[in-house]
Amino acid sequence: MAEPFDGTYTTSEEWFDSGGTRCAARVYRPGAADEPAPVVVMAHGFGAVRALRLYAYAERFAAAGYAVVVFDYRNFGESEGEPRQVLDVAMQHEDWRAALRHARSLDGIDPTRVVAWGTSFAGGHVITLAGQGEPLSAVIAQVPHVSGPAAVRSAGLRAALRVGVPGIRDAIGARLGREPVYVDSVGLPGHTAMMTSPDAYPGMHTLLSESGLKEDAYPHTVAARIALRIGLYSPRRWAPKVECPALVQIVAQDAITPQRVAERAAGKMRNSTVRIYDGGHFDPYVEPLFATVIADQIEFLHHHVPTRAKGRA
Repeated sequence: MAEPFDGTYTTSEEWFDSGGTRCAARVYRPGAADEPAPVVVMAHGFGAVRALRLYAYAERFAAAGYAVVVFDYRNFGESEGEPRQVLDVAMQHEDWRAALRHARSLDGIDPTRVVAWGTSFAGGHVITLAGQGEPLSAVIAQVPHVSGPAAVRSAGLRAALRVGVPGIRDAIGARLGREPVYVDSVGLPGHTAMMTSPDAYPGMHTLLSESGLKEDAYPHTVAARIALRIGLYSPRRWAPKVECPALVQIVAQDAITPQRVAERAAGKMRNSTVRIYDGGHFDPYVEPLFATVIADQIEFLHHHVPTRAKGRA
């Protein structure tokens, strides 16, 4: 049942199937639309869930006239799937394709005007999908993961070794049918966690606070096996094949997805717009930087995927 919100758009909680598992999606529909609307499909980054500030973006897009589908990956957040907190790159790509199919099937949506929006790890996913030929009108990649080796170098050898040991245990256990071995998604420098840059732990807690969530609202762990795969996932190899317009937003002091690597990847895209901001990896989600980042995203959308299709203005 769609619920009105501020009179500008409605929201509804829905489900779509991905690999036989139900994924949770919140759908925003702009109010008073007199023609099928373009749709922005959104998902979060490494081990994160949609409730961590993605609704703030979706509300701005919907108020600007765009339909939005915000979803959680299988095994995370409100989506179903067992075992929990297992992050598999290929499976997340499948979830993305299923979410895009669901978005195109919705009433009141123009299936030819679909935008993929991803942040951090999902920023890499949308680049990969576009490069692999997914029919998209545009992509928005915010602080995107583009290079596995660069991410490992940024984390540092000691940090990589700390998560590598439980990663091996988890990978072996998975083959033997055992329960996952978990590590924290974020942690303080020197601790065993997937992200331990100085801004990671406080950044995550700021996201929780700004999202109105309690510390224990969602698990902050991930199955450790992904530590063995991060270095092998490099979406930048698909960048030269991205043909649709792409907005790549980079922060200059990013300790997780380095600026220079992201810039080089964006430079290989045929139709990329690059925006660079002062700040760290977690800053675009919250004020004061959020207002600038979302304004640039909406400007990009209005230019490349206007709310009124060409010929109907």
